Amino acid sequence: MQPMRRRQRGFPLLCLSTALLAAAALLPGAAVAEGVTPSEARRLRDEVKDMFYHAFDGYMKYAFPLDELRPLSCQGEDSLGGYALTLIDSLDTLALLGDKEKFGAAVEWVGKNVRFDINKTVSVFETNIRILGGLLSAHLIASDYATGLRIQSYDDQLLHLAADLAQRLLPAFDTPTGIPFGSINLKYGVDENESKITSTAGGGTLTLEFGILSRLTNNTVFERVTKNSVRGIWSRRSKLNLVGAHINVFTGEWTQKDAGIGTSIDSFYEYLLKAYLLFGDEEYLYIFQEAYKAAMHYLHHDPWYVEVNMNSGATVWPLFNSLQAFWPGLQVLAGDVDPAIRTHDAFFSVWKKYGFTPEGFNLATLAVQNGQRSYPLRPELIESTYWLFKATRDYRYIDVGRDILASLQYGARCPCGYCHISDVETHKQDDHMESFFLAETVKYLWLLFDLAAGPDNIVENGPYKYIFSTEGHLLPVTREIALVDEHCSYFGAFCNGSANRGYGTSASSTKHKKPNYTQLDDIQTPSGHYSASNMFATSSYIKFVQD
Repeated sequence: MQPMRRRQRGFPLLCLSTALLAAAALLPGAAVAEGVTPSEARRLRDEVKDMFYHAFDGYMKYAFPLDELRPLSCQGEDSLGGYALTLIDSLDTLALLGDKEKFGAAVEWVGKNVRFDINKTVSVFETNIRILGGLLSAHLIASDYATGLRIQSYDDQLLHLAADLAQRLLPAFDTPTGIPFGSINLKYGVDENESKITSTAGGGTLTLEFGILSRLTNNTVFERVTKNSVRGIWSRRSKLNLVGAHINVFTGEWTQKDAGIGTSIDSFYEYLLKAYLLFGDEEYLYIFQEAYKAAMHYLHHDPWYVEVNMNSGATVWPLFNSLQAFWPGLQVLAGDVDPAIRTHDAFFSVWKKYGFTPEGFNLATLAVQNGQRSYPLRPELIESTYWLFKATRDYRYIDVGRDILASLQYGARCPCGYCHISDVETHKQDDHMESFFLAETVKYLWLLFDLAAGPDNIVENGPYKYIFSTEGHLLPVTREIALVDEHCSYFGAFCNGSANRGYGTSASSTKHKKPNYTQLDDIQTPSGHYSASNMFATSSYIKFVQD
């Protein structure tokens, strides 16, 4: 759960307008992309690959099997559960880079050595996106001949681990609202003194991983509880169709009524759209439509976003926080590209000002927000840069990526990996490297340059389309996972249910019977046959990324 923050209340509209006009002055003029040759793009891609191995090899040498690396002191630390977090979070990045040897060895080690019957209290949110997502993504790659990365000796060990872990998380959902507790002990369940307050993102960012697990194991309970959690949050929205940041999971009362697209709420929006794209469940699309329209109406002060009171719509916090930077990428996925371009320009102007993105940038003072001066190697701006280049093929986004790469190499590289930046103005390094640096930050940067070089990876050239989880894990849209063969983009009004493509056969698909989701009374999903339809071919997204 994200910590509570002190807020500025009732920020006057006139002051906000003046501040945002001043903030707009940060934006650069019309950018002229330098462009890159294919050879230059390959050089940049290879530099990112070297970046990955500098950090990954540092972790394996100095920290493994502890959770994370301390890259300045070259030591390890257990930060989540003590089960080789960084290795599990990095599995599909190894696969993406085509490193069959290390991917195979890592999968084998995890299958033999990781167990979750441990007396550890963990974050439900972080455990889901990092560990459960990492296990499922690696399983789907390792078990499938079509990916070219099938491990001959693999026998669903990671899937069994994922199912065991999810079972241990299930008691967290036993609340009157259906919204889970924020933390749980993997051995003993929810502590009687556990806080009843959780974040909206914590309760609304579980559907992809749990939904896939239901389809792979024929155990519908995983999808049921996570969908009920989303319903529990959405049913308590305000009359403006806004949700707050923190909620009491027993009473359903909002304990922090600030609505925004960043801290504590961000991936709630993300998983609404992605759950629809992955599963074809139109209930998620409907909620996303309503939530997105409200966000654009009440939170959007073009090109920035602010936080408002969920009931009145009054601005309470004129702040750009770094987690907002995922939003342009989500807009690209939804097909709403023009505002994504403007907002990305604004967010990148903050990076250019400091060389990194601070956790908080105050739009009223045009300065780093006190107490939010750090850059913990977050991927969100890079993620949106990748999606915008994929949508537009505008080479100014390669220039953005080159700038980000240079900042990381110059300011964040340290002896055994890459360091958090504790202050974006002084560039002081901090002895910590989150696992998401290898799961997301490096992954999106590598994908960006590989796309410019002429892509050669399973995402761009493989047998499936992929949804990226909020942790950057690769989730393939296969007939084993998808429910329907047609869906339409809300923005583009573009439908076509006949675009069929062949898919490879997953080894695990022959072992696990597909659940009959039409029998679930409390999960309203469209009925229909499991087709080989390309799930993205019917979205307006396809008009931008497959020209």
